[in-house]
Amino acid sequence: MGRFIFFALAASEFAMSMSGLKVTPETSARVGVYVGSGIGGFDIIEREHAKLLKSGPRRVTPFFIPATIVNLASGQVSIRWNAKGPNSATATACTSGAHAVGDSFRLIQNGYADAMICGGAEAAITPMSIAGFAAMKALSKRNENPEIASRPWDADRDGFVVGEGAGIMVLEALDTAVRRDAPILAEMVGYGMSGDAFHITSPAEDGDGAMRVMRNAIDDAGVSLSDVDYINSHGTSTPVGDLIESRAMERLFGRHAKYLAVSSTKSMTGHLLGGAGGLEAGIAALAVRDQVAPPTINLDRPGRGCNLDYVANKARSMEIEYSLSNSFGFGGTNGALLFRRFSGR
Repeated sequence: MGRFIFFALAASEFAMSMSGLKVTPETSARVGVYVGSGIGGFDIIEREHAKLLKSGPRRVTPFFIPATIVNLASGQVSIRWNAKGPNSATATACTSGAHAVGDSFRLIQNGYADAMICGGAEAAITPMSIAGFAAMKALSKRNENPEIASRPWDADRDGFVVGEGAGIMVLEALDTAVRRDAPILAEMVGYGMSGDAFHITSPAEDGDGAMRVMRNAIDDAGVSLSDVDYINSHGTSTPVGDLIESRAMERLFGRHAKYLAVSSTKSMTGHLLGGAGGLEAGIAALAVRDQVAPPTINLDRPGRGCNLDYVANKARSMEIEYSLSNSFGFGGTNGALLFRRFSGR
């Protein structure tokens, strides 16, 4: 298996253990899996390509294809849990995990499943991957101080830091979760998608795509802009991307923007690319459960145009009824997930 598959399997173990969900022969067809990844088995591709060049095609492992293709994270997780419901994967760059969670939400809403094991996984710390992102000038050059290299919204931000891992959650229809007394972290209530149709890597300069995806998720939940208390932002620590996302939040929320708590947990985890949306969906759910906004670390001096409350350097206890999680990807693909504090039924 590629490392991204191992990460997805490990995260699914944690998620299933925490959820207490048992997949039985009677329920297996109603439990699905949806795990996204932007790149898949990059590590295996590089390893086997080197082997091909050195020793010829007969030395390439017969597991090369199933170790690398994106949907094998979902495939292996479904095999592990005998989940025979919808089985799919997203490969929408850095929005992959968020889209997997959002699409799972829709599958449950529309009656195709009672529960979905969903999220994102990525393992892209490889020579070729890092070289590619570096060639794009997307990465931080603060190599001498890596612990302070990821610094969203800071005036001295200079690019993102690649992270690896997975974020997997169990989504379940509310009535079945309540019936089995599941440990509910939050209620997912809204999902939004949008496209920039602007540039292969840069977001639309006026933040239009980001504004619309947040608006779509909020409208989907049938709530008001002023109901949102916390946003786990995309915030990658790039000079352009952070500014545009911040500008989009200011424009969309208007007067309410100054009351928002906004943070980028990528300042602590790095950017998990296709795994980020799954991880950050989990963080947004935990924020409403624990009533704590996680911090943006390494934020010493906000850059020009970065005017919001970014929960600088220290977590904050606060009332959070609704939390929003943003994910934006190359190609102008956007996703937003809205969670509500679970008050019991």
